[in-house]
Amino acid sequence: MRKSFIGHHHILLENIVTKFKQIEETLEFRKNFKKLSKKYRTLNTDFQRFIETLLESYHHMKIDAKGIFKIRELASLGFSIYKAKKFRCETLKGKGVESGIRIIYAYHVDEDRIVFIEIYFKTDQENESHNRIKEYIKNFNQE
Repeated sequence: MRKSFIGHHHILLENIVTKFKQIEETLEFRKNFKKLSKKYRTLNTDFQRFIETLLESYHHMKIDAKGIFKIRELASLGFSIYKAKKFRCETLKGKGVESGIRIIYAYHVDEDRIVFIEIYFKTDQENESHNRIKEYIKNFNQE
């Protein structure tokens, strides 16, 4: 198991012990996360649990809990884009994994790397930003 370190910011992912080789986030994701964490105080802990359980189960153990979906029309060479719909937020008591929080991320299989692109609350935003995802793909392809 490898300890993840994302950088100096409020998400505090450096405390997560994960099997992923690398976990990162875009600047826009960080801004969205900060805004949502003010409204949903358990978001940091909930996010850590999400990585340690749902993401590792799906990508490493190949267990499909029907909570993560590949966005096929936004795929790229070397990685895929996913939407996580089952996100348990303790602040939203009684909602369970149907909290309405959505997370968009890229999974780079060869590098075993996750890059978080977008997080949003479904009531505030209907769907993921295809423009933001396309911008991520464009920037990645230019590297």
